[in-house]
Amino acid sequence: MKRLLALFLCMVMVFSVTACTDETGTHKAEEKNSVKLTMWCIATEGDSNRRSYEKAIADMKAKYPEIEFDWEAIENESYKTKIKSAVAANELPDIFFTWSGAFLGDFVNVEKVYCLDDVLEKYADELPETMLGNTTYNGKHYGIPTTMNIVGLFANMELLNSVGYNEIPGTFDEFIVCCDRLKSAGIIPFGCAGNETWCVTEYLESVIEKSIGVDALNDIFLGQASWDNEDVARAVDIFQDMINSGYFDPQGATLTNNEIKDNFISGKYAFYMNGTWNCADFAANEEFFPKVRVAEFPVINSQAAKLGQLIGGPTDTLAVAAVSPNAGIAAEYAVELGKLICHYGYLDGCGLPAWIPYGDTGTINELTRTVAQICSRADAYVLFGDTAMNADDKDIYLEYVAKVYGKEIDGQGFIKGLTKDIR
Repeated sequence: MKRLLALFLCMVMVFSVTACTDETGTHKAEEKNSVKLTMWCIATEGDSNRRSYEKAIADMKAKYPEIEFDWEAIENESYKTKIKSAVAANELPDIFFTWSGAFLGDFVNVEKVYCLDDVLEKYADELPETMLGNTTYNGKHYGIPTTMNIVGLFANMELLNSVGYNEIPGTFDEFIVCCDRLKSAGIIPFGCAGNETWCVTEYLESVIEKSIGVDALNDIFLGQASWDNEDVARAVDIFQDMINSGYFDPQGATLTNNEIKDNFISGKYAFYMNGTWNCADFAANEEFFPKVRVAEFPVINSQAAKLGQLIGGPTDTLAVAAVSPNAGIAAEYAVELGKLICHYGYLDGCGLPAWIPYGDTGTINELTRTVAQICSRADAYVLFGDTAMNADDKDIYLEYVAKVYGKEIDGQGFIKGLTKDIR
């Protein structure tokens, strides 16, 4: 590994190994002392990134057997609670998954995260500085980005073909007509996991961003502009009109994201709005993969928004706990692990790489290649809202998003409530 790990391993060999000879004269070594590192992440069995984590960890264990590495994967929403509680109680693992932006920034502000400047400097030729912007605070680096993703509009083209469409509609008006045709044919246009509010934001934020533009939405998320914005209210009403028009599966209010995704794959819905990490799961399904395509959500207000303005960016991140008794070693280990997760994730189609790709990438699936083309034409990104905002604001925001999806409030209720409760 790099200098710190090399120094550690040499010290282990010099000071911790006692040589002996067995009865046959064979030279043996007693068991070496080892450092134990722990990691938490969200790569559960059903997560698209699971395989990339497993492959990366296997490589690291084979390369550095002296490092005892234990990891635990926790479901997305439960993880958010667990990691915040661990920060408060000073009980973080050595390495932990986090989202970039304000989510990680909250932990940095209370000095719970180890600075990675010295380690990352060695990887400057492999990890572009532009990929580190979301994990840089007061000029210092605290995160190791893995993949980057955007919100994609996935479509089952077999269902669209059945109502006369050979392409995903490119304008919002055409999109609404398509949804009406699908509904008339007995096909549900969308499924959305109301049981996991972050899934609702994938829809709502796309509608808002394509109504007010990426800069306006980014300013609101970062607290540089007010939620008291009539254009935001109109965008929320557009989203609710889609719900009221019967475009969303009503059973989705109680379903998880995995259940919604399975329904999409089985042909119950024509469209599925979610992160482009799903390309991996779709590509792995030989029967479904030929049917699915991905596009950018259409522009609603061309006076303020345009294509090429995307929700997402490099958000998946590894970080190191400042209180780790082996923080320096954990930092070296985490950076190399993050690079491997990025590599395998890209090959699997779990998103675009934050690190410069290497090796044979000829096997990248067509969906991921399409996402790469979409991103190559992009001129601006805005982070997912629950990542861009600080922890307190994020929780309030998600409460109001859930109320919108449940039709408890309209656009005015959304902007007035957030203005009152956040700023």
